[in-house]
Amino acid sequence: MEDRIYTPAELGSKLNKTPASLAQWRYMGMGPKFVKIGRAVRYRESDINAWLDGQTRQRTGDTQVSA
Repeated sequence: MEDRIYTPAELGSKLNKTPASLAQWRYMGMGPKFVKIGRAVRYRESDINAWLDGQTRQRTGDTQVSA
């Protein structure tokens, strides 16, 4: 099964974030892993899901576990 590939605009829409916010996340190393194809940035669905799993918490005070 192949991963779906998302553009920053598509992922931003899915996460209710702007492409500029995703660019800032990439710069800061905060968001999901991404792929560079030439100058184009793309996100694999499996990387998005893995990142979302890492953001899951039981309580507000829970700390993030590095993936």
